[in-house]
Amino acid sequence: MPKTKIKRPVYSRVLLKLSGEVLGGETGIGIAPDAVQSMAEQICEVRDLGVQVVVVIGGGNIFRGLSGSERGIERATGDYMGMLATIINSLALQDALEKLGAPTRVQSAIAMSQIAEPFIRRRAVRHLEKGRVVIFGGGTGNPYFSTDTAAALRANEIGAEVVLKATKVDGIYDSDPKKNPNAKRFDKITYIEALQRQLKVMDSTAFSLCLDNKMPIVVFDFFKPHNMKRVVMGEKVGTLVTG
Repeated sequence: MPKTKIKRPVYSRVLLKLSGEVLGGETGIGIAPDAVQSMAEQICEVRDLGVQVVVVIGGGNIFRGLSGSERGIERATGDYMGMLATIINSLALQDALEKLGAPTRVQSAIAMSQIAEPFIRRRAVRHLEKGRVVIFGGGTGNPYFSTDTAAALRANEIGAEVVLKATKVDGIYDSDPKKNPNAKRFDKITYIEALQRQLKVMDSTAFSLCLDNKMPIVVFDFFKPHNMKRVVMGEKVGTLVTG
């Protein structure tokens, strides 16, 4: 009998970008234990395949610096408050992952030694090689930079093969699918075309980092069960942004 070929993941190291709002469940506010549990299960499912997983989380479910500055908070101060919110989210996800048996480390771009390691690239890579999930909190550690930019930066620093951008829609459309029922979804799109069409994949700084370093991005629906596994196994899920 011919041997059955075992299908293997197409990526060995991935960076998952989560917005803070996805931790808030349906309302997008605060931390919904069910939502965090669901995310942890998807991450563990991929880790169990032998894929090294890095996570960058936003803080918009708790505080967003840009919206804070619109309400009178000084912009840099608001951004630092947002960075602290990402640490809270990182600890919540770490707790959920470790309850599922996945060893996890939180590394922070802002020094807070009692609750998180400082970001050290070589240490992060070593954690990954030992099978640990690494969560990067605190953004880049600098105001005026989004967690999208932190994701693009860290993905390149630690040698990830792809950025997995988790969203509530199943890819990138030429217009808002919630407003336009005839919106067209892209299976694949180039960085240049996405920029020319002004599609909101990531903010411009993050997108430029991915463009300059040829870092592919997969935008996919993280709320559909097993979708993250399907992406790493090479199935055509969501939209691939590439050169």
